[in-house]
Amino acid sequence: MPATATFSVRALLLDMDGTLVNSDAVVERCWSRWAVGHGLDPAQVLRVVHGRQGHMTMAELLPDRPMAENLAENLVLQAEETADLDGVVPIPGAPAFLASLAGRPHALVTSAPEALARARMGAAGLPLPPVLVTAERVSASKPDPEGFLKGAAELGFAPEDCLVFEDAQVGIAAAKAAGMRVIGVGPRAADQAPTAHVPSLDHIRVEAAPDSGLHVVVR
Repeated sequence: MPATATFSVRALLLDMDGTLVNSDAVVERCWSRWAVGHGLDPAQVLRVVHGRQGHMTMAELLPDRPMAENLAENLVLQAEETADLDGVVPIPGAPAFLASLAGRPHALVTSAPEALARARMGAAGLPLPPVLVTAERVSASKPDPEGFLKGAAELGFAPEDCLVFEDAQVGIAAAKAAGMRVIGVGPRAADQAPTAHVPSLDHIRVEAAPDSGLHVVVR
């Protein structure tokens, strides 16, 4: 398949769930149980859960409930998700994609807490990037741009020099709010107007650029 776009960048910022790791089976199991327990339609819950911190999903679905209850219940749900790794697999192309980034500036920017991120990346057999921006390290969940801005700052680059990889609507919105270009990965990203879209990471190639930057080729 011929190249359709080449992005000249300095660093990459990578979402995890749906972008590097397919954890849909776990998310569906845990959040469907949660939905039934609260008298909600699991299909409705699964439409809004992807990409954001769990307590913010709860706040959207149970708007009259105190946030303290959401935060407490989210800790329970996080423990369930961390213990349930059945069906967690890499997104197609993720192993080769991350291997191509070895020694190059990149960060993981995820709405998952660090323990969950480490568990899922490990279950998928994927190496952790050198910089991790997890739920504990931000004050606001995606679609707030804080996580991506923090990742760029820790890598030492301006937002406009970074390229984001995301699958979810709230993550793509966060990248845009940070002033960053964004590659949408997979079916959830297709109708969210990312800068470019790929069905999987098999369609991405990363090369060294002559100016010591990176060329990201979308094909």
